[in-house]
Amino acid sequence: ILAATDFSTRSNRAIRQAGLLAQPGNAQLHIVHVVDDDQPDELVRMEEREAERVLNEQASSMPELRNVQTRLMVIRGDPFDGILRAAAEVNADIVVMGSHRKQLLDVIVGTTIERVIRKGPFPVLMVNNEAQRKYENVLVPVDMVDASADALRVAMATGLIGDNSATLLHAFVPVGKGKLFIGGADQASIDSYVANERDDVMKELAAFLAASVDRLDGRWSVRVEEGGPMEVISRVISEIRPDLLVMGTNARSGLLKVLIGSVTEEALRSLNVDILAMSPTKR
Repeated sequence: ILAATDFSTRSNRAIRQAGLLAQPGNAQLHIVHVVDDDQPDELVRMEEREAERVLNEQASSMPELRNVQTRLMVIRGDPFDGILRAAAEVNADIVVMGSHRKQLLDVIVGTTIERVIRKGPFPVLMVNNEAQRKYENVLVPVDMVDASADALRVAMATGLIGDNSATLLHAFVPVGKGKLFIGGADQASIDSYVANERDDVMKELAAFLAASVDRLDGRWSVRVEEGGPMEVISRVISEIRPDLLVMGTNARSGLLKVLIGSVTEEALRSLNVDILAMSPTKR
């Protein structure tokens, strides 16, 4: 497990959560701080020494890190690139980070956490809330692409989805509904059309899950809801109050991605819930 910190309160929550994740499986926890090297060398060395001091203080004072194999790392570079280099060096199974303040430039290039997810092959857990030993209520939006299945598998393998229930969610838009309405169809006909579309999508989703995921717990629920992805995700979050969201990112690139982003990036920016995000990039 690699946890990245900028010594903010948000990062402290992420380190604590990473420590709790490391405990059950006796995993090794690497904690990294990246010092900006675009400044005079003497200042860089001074910040490195101070970072090492603060990391040692945190490692010795956080109860969540007791009995955890911990390695402290201070490296130079741009934050997102430094985190990716550290993750590659330790062959991280998961990267844990706190949420970041949004600035104007982030609209164009993305926050550090978005860039780590977008540019790297590592699953990233963004911690928004206080650390908890287990996630009790997990919501998994599934859009029937490989990244969704990858995210679900990672959540299961790392214990983020444990013995408790999870809800698999898929949003669909019945494309012919508007035409029926404009054509003067009665409500019963429209409802019947939507119900048939929902049944077809449910069958497609079941086939995707069966082909993509080795083990699905029978206690999990599957929901297919009408509406756009963020609309449906936000609505279900308000209804069931999950403490973890598990998502695969869309494989968009270039100008299209800059202009409209992805559902996962919108969730990272707007939802106050811990989020596990999985890039479509494969190691």
